[in-house]
Amino acid sequence: MNDQIPVKDITPVKIHQPESSKHNNQYTPRSHIYVRAVKGALDTFRRTFGFFFLGMFALLPWLQFNGQQAILFDLAEQRFTIFNLTLWPQDLTLLAWIFIVAAYALFFVTTFAGRVWCGFMCPQTTWTFIFIWFEEVFEGNRNKRIKLDERKMDFDKFWRKSAKHLSWVIVSLLTALTFVGYFAPIRELFVDFFTLQTGFWITVWTLFFALCTYGNAGWLREIMCTHICPYARFQSVMFDKDTLTVTYDAARGESRGPRSRKMDKETREQKNIGDCVDCNLCVQVCPTGIDIRNGLQYECIDCGKCIDACNDTMDKMKYERGLIRFTSESELAGGKSHILRPKLVGYAVVLLVMVALLCLELFTRVPLAVDIIRDRNSLYRETNDGLIENVYTLKILNKSQFEQQYQISVSGLTDPRITGEQTISVKGGEVFTLPISVAVDPYSIKETVTNITFDVQAINAGEQDVVQHESSKFLYPDL
Repeated sequence: MNDQIPVKDITPVKIHQPESSKHNNQYTPRSHIYVRAVKGALDTFRRTFGFFFLGMFALLPWLQFNGQQAILFDLAEQRFTIFNLTLWPQDLTLLAWIFIVAAYALFFVTTFAGRVWCGFMCPQTTWTFIFIWFEEVFEGNRNKRIKLDERKMDFDKFWRKSAKHLSWVIVSLLTALTFVGYFAPIRELFVDFFTLQTGFWITVWTLFFALCTYGNAGWLREIMCTHICPYARFQSVMFDKDTLTVTYDAARGESRGPRSRKMDKETREQKNIGDCVDCNLCVQVCPTGIDIRNGLQYECIDCGKCIDACNDTMDKMKYERGLIRFTSESELAGGKSHILRPKLVGYAVVLLVMVALLCLELFTRVPLAVDIIRDRNSLYRETNDGLIENVYTLKILNKSQFEQQYQISVSGLTDPRITGEQTISVKGGEVFTLPISVAVDPYSIKETVTNITFDVQAINAGEQDVVQHESSKFLYPDL
């Protein structure tokens, strides 16, 4: 037999590195990245998008609802308030559903448009760009920042560096206070913090998050995206040939190199020169310091800054835009991207199912929790009038934000006599402990263990029908 194993050509892809003779101040992956400012449609969209969510982050904890903070995750009281919804530890399944929905939403978006979460919505990216903006304000553009760092320390360098770091500290502190304000009353937090009256742990957590913000956005930056964030490592498993990512069109751009603006297309074709003029701007504007022309890389956060820089160069050269663009592997190969594909449809279906289940959990949630504890000191006791009595302790949690009245009844026994309050008022968020006893005629008891049900129902006028049924046992073993 002459069976042959098929051989696939895996000739290594040529990696284009900028020539040191043409571009100064080259850096290694561990050296500081001086990000160049760029303007364009994607940069404008990213800034608008980022400021919108930044504004939401800053304003939401200040909103008031029914005389209290609208959004407050009170860990000390184990109570999460979101406008008219109050969540308790018993509602942990809701939190699980929210995380599941967020995960599948991330999978869906990544499969469709790559790592756009990192480039347009990730807090790390947003705060990094804010810190870079302060760098530009106090230290100047990219070239000026490089020269400033190469200079020896003088008064001009000292005050510029000091002003930059002071602005970073202020932004970090305001960010930390706002974040902690989601877990503690924010109005009192700001007043107490700046008057040095906050408690020990509030102060510790505020300073801790301020330090994290200062370190991440000011110093770590791209290291968070390339080495610490796990998303960078597993995102590629969700990619396919139709995933839209920031990509360099090598077929159109190579061979690259400088040329005169007057060189027409025919001359370039004769000399085998592509559209890439090797200006290196796509590298200079990249916040993670990569060269997008080297192909798909896990460090790319799909922010699109290289697209704006390249489009600006194409406009100046009077070439067609899109040498670097959001495109797919299929389009680069001459085909078309398929939006409706099994993986993407699968993620969409599962996401819709998870959202539906989350909504069902929310709409069917009863703002009342009841726990029954039998008296463990005695199985039963006989009253003076000959009835058999069991003792219970009811713990009633009002999961709403308003005071409620509840009516308590027992089913499963014949003519039960209840000793204890049968109509109670419970404040919003309060756990009410109610001792209660149930007694019946022994001649009506047919079994040594009888299943009974405590029915707790809200009786407030105008309120929705809120009722909770909790099962327990009635014991009389001496039958």
